[in-house]
Amino acid sequence: MQLKASCHCGRTQFEVSEAPASVTRCTCSYCAKSGGLWAYYKPEQFRLTSPAENVATYLWNTFTVKHRFCATCGCTTYGESPDFSSGEPDFDNPKIGVNARLFDDFDLDAVPVQVIDCRNLW
Repeated sequence: MQLKASCHCGRTQFEVSEAPASVTRCTCSYCAKSGGLWAYYKPEQFRLTSPAENVATYLWNTFTVKHRFCATCGCTTYGESPDFSSGEPDFDNPKIGVNARLFDDFDLDAVPVQVIDCRNLW
């Protein structure tokens, strides 16, 4: 089931290959302030469907994660990072975290939310 997503103004759009089974609420300073609920995908499961110039990038601290947002309305849209599931960055296995709040026609209340306490882990 392919899902489409868009920011508030519609200038940044993307799609993913399937609905998430769960989403993550991260407590790090960036995620807490941006309010995203994250669904994770392999790069081949994600496709930006709007022009790349509609997307801006924010790099923070280690410059390891590319936080993407709409250059027009400022909505947090997606991020590109190495896989951190082992506790260390695995640059050979990148992942895309998409803000599931932006999915069109998707019931976020139907999936569980996992909280990751990155405020205290980093």
